[in-house]
Amino acid sequence: IITITILTIDTNTNKASTSTSTTNTSSSTSAPIDSADARYTCNDKDLTELRKNAPWKNDALWFKSVAVSPTALMKMMTHCHSGVEKGIKSGGRPIEVMGLCLGRPDPTTPKTLVVTDVFPLPIEGFETRVIADDEDVVNYMIALGESLECTRKEKFMGWYHSHPFDVGVNSHCFLSSTDISTQLQWQRMEDPHGNPFLAIVVDPLRSLAKNKPELKAFRVYPPEYNSPVVNQCPDGSIVEEEKTRLEKWGSCWNRYYELEVDYFMSKSARNMMDILTRNFLWMRNLGTTPSLEPENRQGYPSRVNAISENLSKLDVASLVATSGKGGGGGSMDHSSAFAVPSVTSGASTSGTGGGKTEGRNEQINKACDGVVEFATDKIHETIAQITKKDLFS
Repeated sequence: IITITILTIDTNTNKASTSTSTTNTSSSTSAPIDSADARYTCNDKDLTELRKNAPWKNDALWFKSVAVSPTALMKMMTHCHSGVEKGIKSGGRPIEVMGLCLGRPDPTTPKTLVVTDVFPLPIEGFETRVIADDEDVVNYMIALGESLECTRKEKFMGWYHSHPFDVGVNSHCFLSSTDISTQLQWQRMEDPHGNPFLAIVVDPLRSLAKNKPELKAFRVYPPEYNSPVVNQCPDGSIVEEEKTRLEKWGSCWNRYYELEVDYFMSKSARNMMDILTRNFLWMRNLGTTPSLEPENRQGYPSRVNAISENLSKLDVASLVATSGKGGGGGSMDHSSAFAVPSVTSGASTSGTGGGKTEGRNEQINKACDGVVEFATDKIHETIAQITKKDLFS
């Protein structure tokens, strides 16, 4: 069940094109960044050059995302769930576990880290303390690294551990003070030598409850760095209440930032999972009701407020006037009165008013996307509820 769930999430989030060959080693930076198979290979020359330049040394926020392979995801989730089962079977609380991530920075998308595989470590802990300082563990890590050097081109470029705490409104994917210290040591040792390091936190109990992998990736700020934005949380949001920040991100909420997590798989693997999803996993939608979950219900007001704020920023009078100018002097009918000007149109971006037009179009698109996304979610939820009622009432 875990395997199918994880791969289904990969399939749904993978927006890649399936037409690019896995043997493509072109160093051109214009290669499509969303290719289904591109993550499985890279140009060695470009990778060496990227490691040598190490642009992340001069920018604390250089990396924006991490791409995780199905193999790495399954092994992480299986390892973390085994810690939960082991702790419960022994009559205690779930056990925290830890492992190392194998991968590389991506030359075609330099601000993305690619995790291709993971390897569990013989480490166990409780609460928010998982430390790899035992002599046997260190020797194990050294031996593992030496063996992989003979067979793999990637390097150890991150670590993962679990936070198996009780399921609540907020995810338990955050970095504790101990995690911050561990991650900072890794970054100081590896980043200057062309091997940027990241931390991944897995919430196994929430993953089981929600039927999808719950994990987040982070990088830590250098000690001398301070965010220029007051009360900015690791995900970029601004939270004024101290209690809310502590509950969601821990006491060190201002010392690290979150990377966007994406999943990738090959063309053949995705085709297989499409078949499994279509034939066997459709019944999951009938057994869950995401709209009634506490975190989703509590999140609706904030989503509505965000949409309202974006809409209030629009200058409707200016929008109508702009739309009416493109009618060739004829009368403007109601269907085109509120047409959104194209951002890519030469007439819209040329001249002295091009910058203002482009900025206005960006605001319009942002507001429209928010409304469409929210409305679509509500429509899907309503359809699902009506279907369940007709089937089971």
